[in-house]
Amino acid sequence: MAIGWKEKEKDGTRVDVAAFPDNAVSAPPMTAPIVSAPAPATSMAPASPALKESIISPDLSIEGKIEGSGHVRIAGKFKGDVNVKGNLTVEEGAKLNGSVRADRVSLAGELDGNIESAQHVELLKSCTLSGDIKADTLTIAAGSRVKGHVECGWKDGAGVDSKRTGTPANDG
Repeated sequence: MAIGWKEKEKDGTRVDVAAFPDNAVSAPPMTAPIVSAPAPATSMAPASPALKESIISPDLSIEGKIEGSGHVRIAGKFKGDVNVKGNLTVEEGAKLNGSVRADRVSLAGELDGNIESAQHVELLKSCTLSGDIKADTLTIAAGSRVKGHVECGWKDGAGVDSKRTGTPANDG
């Protein structure tokens, strides 16, 4: 395997400064890179089809808000709302205090808050949920603990007869 780094030259081109084999004893001397302010973005590049996963490790406690695209795995403690276009996983022993909006939610730890919107929610046997669930589909494992209101299988405006509020359209 070779190790290398690139340095920006004054004219804006990039050139290899060094590349050397694994068994090299020392690296060539480094020179300070030229630093300039980034150019303003004129257009956003298309999002990558493969979303990355962000992890809050077991030894971390964080308070704030998570928003964006990508998968999130919580193994520690997080206090705040989570709103992602991707999957949320709360591992066994982890705790989340806040509301959740995600494509898929897999809960093995503790959630004190509502799952406000999800395509699929999976409550594993070690989970504890104190809050409401609103999801397209729901899987509950034996041993999971839930305290709250569940709305499952109802899409906004779909499957509900507008003439008879709260009555499925096919119960005619």
